[in-house]
Amino acid sequence: MDVIVLGGGLMGTASAYFLARRGARVRLIERHRIGTGATVASFGNIRRTGRHLSQLPLAHRSLKLWGEAEKMLGRDVEFRATGHIRLIFDEASLADMRAYAGAAQRWGLELEELGPREIRSRFRGLGPEAISASFSPHDGSGNPRLIATAFAQAAHKLGVEIVDDAKVDTISHTDAGFRIVSSKGAFAAECLLNTTGAWGARIAAQFGEEVPLEARGPQMGVTEPLPHRILPVVGIWTRDKDYGAYLRQVERGNIVFGGAAERVPVDLEHGHAKADPMRLPLQLRAVARLLPAIGKVTVIRTWSGCEGYVADMLPVMGQSATTPGLFHAFGFCGHGFQLGPGVGEAMAELMTAGRCETPIDDFRINRFAGAV
Repeated sequence: MDVIVLGGGLMGTASAYFLARRGARVRLIERHRIGTGATVASFGNIRRTGRHLSQLPLAHRSLKLWGEAEKMLGRDVEFRATGHIRLIFDEASLADMRAYAGAAQRWGLELEELGPREIRSRFRGLGPEAISASFSPHDGSGNPRLIATAFAQAAHKLGVEIVDDAKVDTISHTDAGFRIVSSKGAFAAECLLNTTGAWGARIAAQFGEEVPLEARGPQMGVTEPLPHRILPVVGIWTRDKDYGAYLRQVERGNIVFGGAAERVPVDLEHGHAKADPMRLPLQLRAVARLLPAIGKVTVIRTWSGCEGYVADMLPVMGQSATTPGLFHAFGFCGHGFQLGPGVGEAMAELMTAGRCETPIDDFRINRFAGAV
């Protein structure tokens, strides 16, 4: 099987790697540099808590691969299973957490409920006003700046041809397969995998498949380094988007944070959002609810990126409904980082074996047929 993977973020590089492991001849085409899109803008959260229930089988599959990543890829991608805690500050959010935990248990996700005393004793300095929390001990974080390049390098060793800085001009489909004309030449293959993130809906539309997708950029920030003492990734259960913050401390001591600030629209022609400094005070107030000490820390950098948000907040993943040999994996709505390795392995299985052991029917592209 000859495959062109279009898009060199985490989804594309992981798919290329697993396709090559299954014996496919793969060419990966990226419009800029590998891993510089939504992947590098990511917070780095490897969490299953709070996911749509139908995503949990894929998230479980992916977590196993994160645990094997260093050995599999020959490089430390800084996956650390330090746990994921979500703090709760009101009774309505506590009820939401308990309802989700009960439903998720049937999907294989066990959440530990912590009371105020346990939070104070186990995670000093976090959420002094929290009334409860959920804790998932096997989740954690990884480094968004390392994972896509690690998959790309490992894929290259398996024979994958990587073509970066290649602007795609046209994509055509014939009885023989697909032909892509780019700034770095023309390429052909019998199969095409669309992993172009926020641009994915544009590719799909060329084949008569409309997806209601918006491109938006998150606002992220990082502080000066501090003594390392916060082990888990920290988030919140809340219905109030102004408090939807999250943070983690890397081993070098810096605290990475995000959330609360509204994601801004992105012009896909430019392809990248800029962080808005006017939004930072609101964001830091929300983060301080989780970690009051951050109010005394210097923020040294902020950034944004470009993510694809589908109207129903579920990704598009699977075979095209209109075009034989075309496959999609895009629109992961700002929470695809954890899923990346699992997406790559699942898509490689689907494309080479014609089936996927992980249920992905809820993500099929034709769920929007006639509704866009």
